[in-house]
Amino acid sequence: MSLWLVRAGKHGEQEDKVIEKNIVAIGWLKLPDLSSIKSREELKTLYEQTYPDTKKMAVVNNVAQVWAFFSRIKEGDLVVLPLKRRAAIAIGKITGPYEYRTDIGDDIRHTRPVKWIKTDLPRTAFSQDLLYSFGAFMTVCQISRNDAEERVKKILEGIREQPPDVEEPEKIDDIEQAARDQILEHINQEFKGHSLARLVEAVLKAQGYVTRRSSPGADGGVDILAASGPMGFDKPYLCVQVKSSDSPVDVTAFRNLQGVIKSFGADQGLFVSWSGFNMKVHEEARRSFFTIRLWDSGDLVEAIFKYYEKFDDELKAELPLKRIWCLVKEKEVD
Repeated sequence: MSLWLVRAGKHGEQEDKVIEKNIVAIGWLKLPDLSSIKSREELKTLYEQTYPDTKKMAVVNNVAQVWAFFSRIKEGDLVVLPLKRRAAIAIGKITGPYEYRTDIGDDIRHTRPVKWIKTDLPRTAFSQDLLYSFGAFMTVCQISRNDAEERVKKILEGIREQPPDVEEPEKIDDIEQAARDQILEHINQEFKGHSLARLVEAVLKAQGYVTRRSSPGADGGVDILAASGPMGFDKPYLCVQVKSSDSPVDVTAFRNLQGVIKSFGADQGLFVSWSGFNMKVHEEARRSFFTIRLWDSGDLVEAIFKYYEKFDDELKAELPLKRIWCLVKEKEVD
């Protein structure tokens, strides 16, 4: 059994479809059905005919990825899908051979069936070296460094892994995501429990809200009350619930917030869950789009980046961040 990384579009365009349809998929949509391909050389010839303008080294790289997806990945192998739209990682098990499908959408053709085991594991459940490996630019690659497969199995069993005693890799493909993961880990360690509500409150104040944060302990289902206007008397009235637990929030907690909004006479709600939300919550939240917003750790970090300069000096000292610029050279991936 092996562990594979398979992405769902450069910007996560196919994430919802592949999870809903229990598949993993790759691009290279111009390639026809590969079911009759017998060898890597045969695939290379087909690729060169289909994409005649591709540079030689890119052909080698892309053919290797398509061949791995088509032939090297075996039934029973684990597959990792780092999600782009949520700060989470999905893990599944391959259940069958390659299939060419035209019934899912114009952006999906080459697929493998998958049984998704977890679709909402927070990135903070994984050690930094695993996240570095998951940040590879390639669409498809095997993850084997530092006994990755066995460690992922333990995470699936609910065992909190200890970071291995290894040096960080010399080369990091996705520098931006690596930096973001370090920030996530710092917040996870330094703003546990009720302290996370302080960060959320700082963002709300920077947005112009007048706020009142509950004291630690029983909070009546609301951690922060927020409203507009000089004294906080103007609408919208906002109820905010903040969860810093290591597990995704379930739909019961979401429904409780709906009740809290009504009991406080608020207009809208914000639910911040550091470890995200399970799929049932996302389904119900869609029907509450005009009244409730969901933020996971990734959404909160994006808000922190946007409003950081307006934070007070004490909070900046606890969360020292610095904006840097670097040259981005796009690599040729599908």
